[in-house]
Amino acid sequence: MRMPESVWFPAAGTVELRTEPSQPVGPNDVRVAAHVSGVSAGSELLVYHGEAPDDLPPDLPTVDGDFQLPIKFGYASVGKVVETGNDVQLLAPDDLVFVHHPHQTEYVVPADFPITLPKDLPPERGIFTANLETAVTVVLDAHPRFGDSVLVVGQGIVGLLVTMVLGETGARPVITVDLHERRREASIRAGAHEALLPGEGLTARVLEMTGGRGVDVAIEASGSPAALQSCIDAAAFGATVVVASWYGTRAVPVGLGGAFHRRRLRMVSSQVSTLDPAIFPRWDRDRRTGLVKDLLTELPLQDLISHRFPLTAAASAYELLDKKPEECLQVVLDYV
Repeated sequence: MRMPESVWFPAAGTVELRTEPSQPVGPNDVRVAAHVSGVSAGSELLVYHGEAPDDLPPDLPTVDGDFQLPIKFGYASVGKVVETGNDVQLLAPDDLVFVHHPHQTEYVVPADFPITLPKDLPPERGIFTANLETAVTVVLDAHPRFGDSVLVVGQGIVGLLVTMVLGETGARPVITVDLHERRREASIRAGAHEALLPGEGLTARVLEMTGGRGVDVAIEASGSPAALQSCIDAAAFGATVVVASWYGTRAVPVGLGGAFHRRRLRMVSSQVSTLDPAIFPRWDRDRRTGLVKDLLTELPLQDLISHRFPLTAAASAYELLDKKPEECLQVVLDYV
């Protein structure tokens, strides 16, 4: 029997495959054979660069310890159940599932960890489950009203998914910002009304598009600390600025003595492991998961996959994301 293989980050800027011990299936466990997994250009690149806080425990039950290297990390695995424990009732062999698990060919997890996907869903769509959860959470944290103008800075995968989800809310105009042409083009296909370059003229262009008011909601999803200031500068009086990025150990200098203070702006953090207490008890994780499952079949997610690598070439996938981000949207690792 072939031993499972997984992706590890032994040191900053380094990726290697390691063999894992095969785990027994307990009475309440399932064994999953992975088909594909999605590589994150946000949190995974922070780990790849060694910029994740060493003392911060990951909010994933499938990742042990903290973010100190070496680490096995990842959270977007799709595969099929190949074995179930004697007490498992809700899952069966051949069920297609999503699991918040590092990149690994096969693994055993408690039966309540996997999210069951429609059997006819292409596995490639399933890898967007985690980032769609994030995007839905960002929009729930932003609370856009029908007709609100929204600025989304950063059109990586999470930013593009936020743009798609905003299209379901009636927000308009949705203005997006990204440095890379490929992402701006994808942003328009995702539903943005205008996709702009960052730079000195950004605030003036946003004011022009909003009748001089600024945007009702600004969402920072680029991962760049400097982008947060752009969101503050473009926000209208009383607007909400949502910080969707995770900056890791990087400093985030922003000016709070001018526009932020005078315009009475509201700045909130968004984090997928919890939901805004203001929407409890109407919203919980199960309701969010149900919405994400619907969106997996409805949104044009196939347009977001730009590169596929076999698991054996995982190091090349991370090198591409690191060195040539302008070429990348969603990068996928193939297992079969």
